[in-house]
Amino acid sequence: MITSSVVICAYTMARWEDLRDAVDSVASGTHTPEQLVVVIDHNEVLLSRARHHFADGHSGLDVRVVPNGHGRGLSGARNTAVEIATEEVVAFLDDDAAAEPDWLESLLAHYEDPRVFGSGGSAIPVWPTATGSRRPATLPAATPNGRGELDWIVGCTYNGQPDSPVAVRNLMGCNMSFRRSVVGSIGGFSEDLGRIGKTPLGGEETEFCIRVRQRNPDALIIFEPRAMVHHRVSPDRARWKYLISRCYSEGLSKAVVARLVGRDAALESERRYVSQVLGRAFLRELARAGRGQRAGATGAAAILVGLGVTTAGYIRGSASSIRDVRVKRDSMSSVAA
Repeated sequence: MITSSVVICAYTMARWEDLRDAVDSVASGTHTPEQLVVVIDHNEVLLSRARHHFADGHSGLDVRVVPNGHGRGLSGARNTAVEIATEEVVAFLDDDAAAEPDWLESLLAHYEDPRVFGSGGSAIPVWPTATGSRRPATLPAATPNGRGELDWIVGCTYNGQPDSPVAVRNLMGCNMSFRRSVVGSIGGFSEDLGRIGKTPLGGEETEFCIRVRQRNPDALIIFEPRAMVHHRVSPDRARWKYLISRCYSEGLSKAVVARLVGRDAALESERRYVSQVLGRAFLRELARAGRGQRAGATGAAAILVGLGVTTAGYIRGSASSIRDVRVKRDSMSSVAA
């Protein structure tokens, strides 16, 4: 049987209850990991509380709570965890996500095939009470309970992703796993990319997965939609301000990824997403607006604004050096903190 270390990275006391729920969801799964590593990203108060709460194990799990030994940010925290992990597969779960009971079991099943270097699953949004626990109009979907085309903005599975297990280019950061040996062999996650605190820059998972495939052309990275987590959406992420900020940051991040691994590899999936998925969604929302549905007009506007702002971010990032984008990310992070 494939052995596993589960990693949860955390940075803020504001998510303490979510962090506890995330750990509990792993402990109550149909298959529990041999090791659970909780990495605290440069927050001494949270580190102390986590060590006290999870002392001497937790719900039968072998839990290690450690500080981020690298530079501040999610990439550094993940690299710290991989250095500490001892098992064959390292699975990553966000601190504001709760796993379904068969989450880990579903991910690990794919590693029986030696060609599989990584597997990841789907993320179902848990909408904030501020929206009445309903999908906000700024994140439209064909059906109220279905995937939305812009759900990637809040870190969740979006319309256009596969409905059955299939090899993909990259996985989502809140729900992914890799062979530990692979992570070490390619140098871990790039710390020139990735979220720091609330700053919505990312792209490190995409760049990492592309790098895996470039160095191991026969490797498979599998998307397993049945490996589900429930990802909490905070109230600020249901607002226009976050949509604009996240989309601009995505454009910046994609520009850096393109520079690191090549434009074709970095934008292959995005071109198809824009031309096919977003195009159909925009026409659908316009049709709803034409029938007098106000939400349709909001949805169409969100798609148009999101695409435009992401493109602007990409153009800005393409005109900057990687160092300039990193400085911008760090300065945004200090403001957010």
